[in-house]
Amino acid sequence: MYDETKKDDEDVGLAGSLLLAHPDLKDPNFAKSVVLMTAHEDEGSLGVVINSDTGLKLGDVSEEFKNSGLGDVPLYVGGPVAQDQIILAGWKVDEDVGEFKLYFGLEPLVAQSKRETEDGLVLRAFKGYSGWGKDQLVGELKDNAWVVSDMDGQAITELHGDSLWKHIIMEINPELGLMAMAPEELEDN
Repeated sequence: MYDETKKDDEDVGLAGSLLLAHPDLKDPNFAKSVVLMTAHEDEGSLGVVINSDTGLKLGDVSEEFKNSGLGDVPLYVGGPVAQDQIILAGWKVDEDVGEFKLYFGLEPLVAQSKRETEDGLVLRAFKGYSGWGKDQLVGELKDNAWVVSDMDGQAITELHGDSLWKHIIMEINPELGLMAMAPEELEDN
């Protein structure tokens, strides 16, 4: 969980981590979301929701992608900001050395080239992104709207949707994990 005693200048360490919505967070843009943080600076923060699959592929939304060899790349809702923008990202996990390599904001030709040359590369496209203004995310962290996790490359590659959120939140804090397992409607209990 976020440590309120950290100084703001130590918060730059959020880039490259995962933000998980606290089980009590009900904002429809972020409930049960896992956000891959790509930037956290004095001016603001940026990331993409990685567990909100649209069920579409890039080829379903653009002939350009269909013809570029990227038509089968899954499309996710990256967040509520700039939903007319598509961001390409790729990552791979090298379990032998415990390394996670992220490529964010790839140009289509670069993404296609990396896909052909890097074994194990996972490509995903994101419609929009998640953004926070100056000090906004720090305030939300202090209010316990989010839980911070180190990168779990294996989980983000193998798990999807709510399963990813539940798995990582249980790994971080079993009490929060039990809250995440509770039914949304009490009568379903």
